Amino acid sequence: MDKKLTREILKKVRQIEVRTSRLVNDSLAGSYQSVFKGRGMNFDEVREYVPGDDIRSIDWNVTARTGVPHIKKFTEERELTIILMIDISGSGDFGSQASSKREIMAEVGSVLAFSAVRNNDKVGLVLFTDTIELYIPPKKGRSHILRIIREILYFQPEGRKTDINIALDFTNRVIKRKCVAFLISDFCLPGDFEAELKALQPKLQISNRKHDLISISVSDPREFNLPDIGWITLEDAESGEQVELNSSDPDIRHRYNILAENRKKLLYKTIRSAGIDILDLFTDRSYMPPLLSFFGARKGRTL
Repeated sequence: MDKKLTREILKKVRQIEVRTSRLVNDSLAGSYQSVFKGRGMNFDEVREYVPGDDIRSIDWNVTARTGVPHIKKFTEERELTIILMIDISGSGDFGSQASSKREIMAEVGSVLAFSAVRNNDKVGLVLFTDTIELYIPPKKGRSHILRIIREILYFQPEGRKTDINIALDFTNRVIKRKCVAFLISDFCLPGDFEAELKALQPKLQISNRKHDLISISVSDPREFNLPDIGWITLEDAESGEQVELNSSDPDIRHRYNILAENRKKLLYKTIRSAGIDILDLFTDRSYMPPLLSFFGARKGRTL
């Protein structure tokens, strides 16, 4: 790889590390651990019974052997596995603001990854298009997280289209134990959008039963509102299909907006009916307020 390009990549990764680490330390320090609980309880040791202990915890074998009541002591199995399933199809490269959708996905993934590492959890990565482009098994540590950030930002995929079913199937097959899985995508599905969502819904339900599945949708404001600049050519970044339209026509701009809003509503309905939380983010505004609000809402449900 060219040395200049390598320096630029390292600089960008470092910038994201500094920014997201500060956000984790300043804003998400306690939220992550309170929202995502451990997998259960592990046996730790036995000790003598004292008045007030739960008699259901008495270890009868030790009690019979020693002649003195003993109870089993347990500790929470705190360690979690976090899986980031990130869509790197062609549509993610679009951005009418300072950051593209893929850059926002990388930053959100970084915040989640650094929050996980701070709590001694493992983080794994699945990059997908209409195929599995890259899988990094769950591990801990700063160098591991920096590699994940680098791959999210700069991995060059072979595919251009999106197939979320493939990502869900792969994660369910590879990750044997229950994990917290974040599905991060712009949900620009190919073909008949409604038909694709109907086919996706049962896979979402299966994945959510096996894992704690959370979806994060990243959008750009231009996907909802056309600028008034005359005749323009719109190209589908995944299929290459083009369409020309007159953006100065208010009726066309209105119909464009209604179509985009209806697609978003249908997406929400499909995901929520599968019992999955969805967090909505945009490239033209900070992702931290909705992320904090999301953590707060989940924390309230677990109390």
